[in-house]
Amino acid sequence: MMSQYNWCHNPKCHTYHTTDRIRGVKGKKVLRTRKIKVNEPLPRWYQGWENYFCKMGCLMEFIRHNLTSIIAIAPVNQASETPIDVQVINHPQETTEYGWTRKAWTEKKITPIENNQ
Repeated sequence: MMSQYNWCHNPKCHTYHTTDRIRGVKGKKVLRTRKIKVNEPLPRWYQGWENYFCKMGCLMEFIRHNLTSIIAIAPVNQASETPIDVQVINHPQETTEYGWTRKAWTEKKITPIENNQ
């Protein structure tokens, strides 16, 4: 069975000076990493990182600290491409739209091509 709590994975979480991190008795106080309640299944508004980091700042610090190792898991050595179809939609002169520059523009509709058809 999985634990109902995780400790924040940011290696610097225990160094931040907030009152909720203070633990211990007088003379032996410490700053402690925050404990996080695990939500399984994740509520629909959660992204997933909330089960491992106490706040977005801790997530970003973890990424900064471990970015090279994270990239090494699945390096990208070439560009990715998605086949598309581009349709230029010209509006009749009487319905031409104008932007904030007051210049007319045409609309481009981009549609991904499924299964390279």
